[in-house]
Amino acid sequence: MQLTTRSRYGLRMLLDIALHGGERPVRIQDIAKRRNISVKYLEQLIRALKKAGFINSKRGPRGGHVLAMPPEEIRVGDVVRALESRPELTECVGNPETCLIAADCVTRQIWARATESLFRELDAIRISDMLDQAQKAEILGLPCC
Repeated sequence: MQLTTRSRYGLRMLLDIALHGGERPVRIQDIAKRRNISVKYLEQLIRALKKAGFINSKRGPRGGHVLAMPPEEIRVGDVVRALESRPELTECVGNPETCLIAADCVTRQIWARATESLFRELDAIRISDMLDQAQKAEILGLPCC
């Protein structure tokens, strides 16, 4: 499975907000500049991340975006599930009616197990797990994500 830019950039955005937000909102323009992602694309991702409950937004001159929950509670797997239209490795895993032999298909069982394994690993990683390494990279002037 190849993750789309939605998951990769969405995770970068959440990590950036965790790094730079604290108690104050982070402006989308600042995220775009630091992460080299267009404001327009980040605006699309913000809607999905807000809908999934990861981000809260504040309007106005001191507005921006903050994490809706502590970084310890945001699992990478949940971010991917929220941003990917089809997070399973194959279409038949998430939508078995697309395959005539799905009920008896040996390979479908393999893809289902592989998908479960992938998400078990992604769910074990939280935004908070990534913060220390990202902070060190930023101090050194290296790209963190």
